[in-house]
Amino acid sequence: MPKLRNVALVAGAALLTRRALRRRVRTSPLWPMPALDPPVSGRPRSRALRLLLTAHETIADGVVRLRLEGSHLPPWEPGAHLDLVLPSGLVRQYSLCGDPEDTSSYTVATRLVADGRGGSREVHEQLAEGMELEVRGPRNRFPLVAAPAYVFVAGGIGITPILPMLRALPDGTEWRLLYGGRTRASMPFLEEVRKLAEGRLTVVAEDEDGRPDLDAVLADLPERTAVYCCGPEGLMATVAERLPAGAALHLERFTPRTDTTGNTPFEVELRRSGRTVTVPADSTVLAAVRRELPDTAYSCEQGFCGTCQQRVLEGEIDHRDELLTDDERADSMLICVSRSRSDRLVLDM
Repeated sequence: MPKLRNVALVAGAALLTRRALRRRVRTSPLWPMPALDPPVSGRPRSRALRLLLTAHETIADGVVRLRLEGSHLPPWEPGAHLDLVLPSGLVRQYSLCGDPEDTSSYTVATRLVADGRGGSREVHEQLAEGMELEVRGPRNRFPLVAAPAYVFVAGGIGITPILPMLRALPDGTEWRLLYGGRTRASMPFLEEVRKLAEGRLTVVAEDEDGRPDLDAVLADLPERTAVYCCGPEGLMATVAERLPAGAALHLERFTPRTDTTGNTPFEVELRRSGRTVTVPADSTVLAAVRRELPDTAYSCEQGFCGTCQQRVLEGEIDHRDELLTDDERADSMLICVSRSRSDRLVLDM
């Protein structure tokens, strides 16, 4: 679900450190989650499925919804996403926004990102009903957890993982939703959201209302309120910076962090290949490795799909992905985004 750059908020807001933020967002899932396939170094993490694209329809300005049909599809819970393998070979991640009880189809939606890397344009302009597409997953790193109360903050296409959560909340649950976008016409599922969140919804269209008042949205939260946010990086940064004490933050992002401030060069030894490469401050491990081993598997280059996962034999990893579990991070990394905290890493390559 590539993110709409709307609700443009103060991007310079001080973020929690990755480690501190990770501690604040963890809690137990509300429902049992399906186990992931065991990771294999340098290979896709999940079994691929071939599904038929039966619907490709525009549902808002710049947003299309895809319906992918099969039979006896793997189950999923609110917050899960799919890897969609495009005909060009690009892999993109999209949140499931349909009905988890429907085992015959998956539904996703994507916004056209004019200045993106081409994936959304391919989805919008080259996919057509009747095509067969490969998907991997579902996987869920954004599960709905048990909490005494909820606040949901969605920016544009960021409503997609949140929509199934709203449908799944038990009667009597205390919750509210802020849904923002550049214009009302650009906000997908707006009418359904109005019906689901009647009396609990604040809609902010930037062209009409300016930026949302996040302080008001986050005020007077009960202890242990779960705050779910999905949208542009600036929106998520500001929510994290203004999060009240006692609340638990859950973020979903499908765009990589691009700040290279503080990056330093380091060496990577490729143990099985008998080679050593230098990773500059402004480059990636993947780029350095591929200069020596051009057949190294990769896809998204954003730390989401897991294709470039490699085993680490020595060194301290600076994890910057949005995918690996704590157990996986103990001895592996996604070399497209993650770096080294030590002067040297040794990879099992």
